[in-house]
Order: sequence, then C-alpha cells, then structure tokens
Amino acid sequence: MRQIGTLSRSVHYISDIKYKELKLQKGQFTFLTRICENPGINFIDLSNMLKVDKATTTKAVQKLVEASYIEKKRDEQDKRGYNLNPTNKALEIYNLIIEEENKNINICFKNFTEDDKKSINKLITKMSKNIENEWIKIKK
Repeated sequence: MRQIGTLSRSVHYISDIKYKELKLQKGQFTFLTRICENPGINFIDLSNMLKVDKATTTKAVQKLVEASYIEKKRDEQDKRGYNLNPTNKALEIYNLIIEEENKNINICFKNFTEDDKKSINKLITKMSKNIENEWIKIKK
C-alpha cells in the first residue's frame, strides 16, 4: 500500500508541476477531468467519485470557477444543488491533461508485459472495490 501511495504522490507531483502553466493548482486536474467527462455532475456525485469530502470539492470547484474552467449552475430539480459543466477553456486543455496522464501511465508500465498490465489492473480494481465498501460504511 505504501508503494501505491508513493506512486500516486509521484504522479500527482509531476502533474502539478506541468499544470502550473495552465494555472491549475495542486490536484485540481482530477476535478477538472471528472467534470469534463461527466458534464452536469453535481457536488455530491463528484465528491463520491473522487472519494473526497464536500468541503474539498467545494474549494476545488470554486477555484476552477474563478479560473474560468467550470460553470456552476443551479440544478433545475433540486434548487439547493448545483450542476458543474466545463467551459470551452476547460475542454481545450482536457486533451492535454489526458495526454499527460497517458504519458505517465506508459512510464509506469515500462517493461511490463500485457499479462502484467492485465493482472495489475485486475488486482488494483479488486482492491479498490474492497476499500470502497469500507469507505461507504465509514462515510455513513
């Protein structure tokens, strides 16, 4: 687990350095990509998807709104909630972020066979499902 944490922090560190020129602050690229991939998502679903609390989501989204990457609109059905949509500015850099993500994936999987990649994906997916069940219990 420590190695997975180290891997995650390393990838985020590299990404944060590269995205500074796009005026994205630490970790905001994860929020931005999920909103681009799920236009109209609300705060609760975004928080659940990223496994973070609502306060973290609120702060990240507010900064993305201020940077003109995200538009926040009142939900038609639930007047207390908001839906989040990417702006054209966000959509323009989305492909750059995905390219960087794919580059990092290729670096991580350097010298791995296809079977290695499939095995790791299967095992990490299984681990994620296990911990997600615990996360749901704890969250309630």
